[in-house]
Amino acid sequence: MKHKKPDILSSEVVAQSRLFTIEQVNLKFSNQVERQYERMKGSNRGAVMVVPVLNGKTLLLGREYAAGTHSYELGFPKGLIDPGEEAHEAANRELQEEIGFGSKKLTHLMELSLAPGYFASKMQIFIAEELFESSLEGDEPEPIELVSWPLDKWQSLLDEKDFSESRSVSALFLAQKYLKL
Repeated sequence: MKHKKPDILSSEVVAQSRLFTIEQVNLKFSNQVERQYERMKGSNRGAVMVVPVLNGKTLLLGREYAAGTHSYELGFPKGLIDPGEEAHEAANRELQEEIGFGSKKLTHLMELSLAPGYFASKMQIFIAEELFESSLEGDEPEPIELVSWPLDKWQSLLDEKDFSESRSVSALFLAQKYLKL
């Protein structure tokens, strides 16, 4: 069954912070039912996450503070795409800023949506191979802890309490499929 998108009757910003804009959207569905939704208005910049594979044997991850859960989380390098930047350029930049490596071979794996009922944001998932040491200064308040993980033990990452971010878990499975592990 193919659905017709609802008509947007009106929309307005109902709250805004330095990081987020909440928009109220009034919709009319094809069956004439009207509903009011709230959603996080995206910046349309997009974001990237990168699964770095060193020498075909080791996954590289970072452990950094996550304000949302007030904990340190283990995950793959990630960040926003800067204005005028292509997704693959952002992926390589984030690698250098967060874990001190660049990549000669970036492969796009998939575009993921993040809670599409509430967010318009999309994230491009890449795998990075042919890594080389290269650092750029990032915007993190403290250094990110670099964590090396044996590629042949990728499944044991799922047992790590601090490896819980859904985007990193999804990226791990996409990398596993790509690498045919």
